Amino acid sequence: MTENEVMKTIMYRRAIRRFEGKQIAEDELEQILQAGVYAPSAGGRQGVIFAVCQDKEVNEKLGKIKRANSNFRMSTATSYVSKEQPSIVDDPKLINAFYDAPIVITMFAPRNFLFSVEDCAVAAENMMLMATSLGVGSCYIGQGWTAFADPFGQEILKKWDIPNGYYAVMQLLLGYPRKEDKHPMAKPRKEKRILRF
Repeated sequence: MTENEVMKTIMYRRAIRRFEGKQIAEDELEQILQAGVYAPSAGGRQGVIFAVCQDKEVNEKLGKIKRANSNFRMSTATSYVSKEQPSIVDDPKLINAFYDAPIVITMFAPRNFLFSVEDCAVAAENMMLMATSLGVGSCYIGQGWTAFADPFGQEILKKWDIPNGYYAVMQLLLGYPRKEDKHPMAKPRKEKRILRF
């Protein structure tokens, strides 16, 4: 097995959907945010805005709005997201798409820029790896705009002073994993995914 610390972190990282209720340490949050800020961006534009919300009530309301506006097929016995830590697709009883995470970072990017989604995705990956290295759990949540699809969400966008022309690409959840949960195991890697010529 590899001795490289970065590779160890990559191999250990998992989506965490069950969190302790407490906030993460401020210095850990700052390191995670710096990892996002230093992510690559198309053309070096640095267009991603990171809206960090630690307000439990706001996160819960936005998570419920997102859940109500999510349009997906529920999982089946053979097609599911996670048996260890069920997602909102796996468990219809979960009504908060943010899983009561103490920190929700919404990443906003220019609506009219070709690589907004990619810029947010690489920033999220940087932050997830940094979070994992610090013992902080994280979970990437796509289709960020659905959390703002009602009057409360629109008011939050105004309160946060999100510029016109920007939209919520995705959310990143952060928090300490619950102590009683076993860290999810890596799924076996599928064969024949690397082609060499």
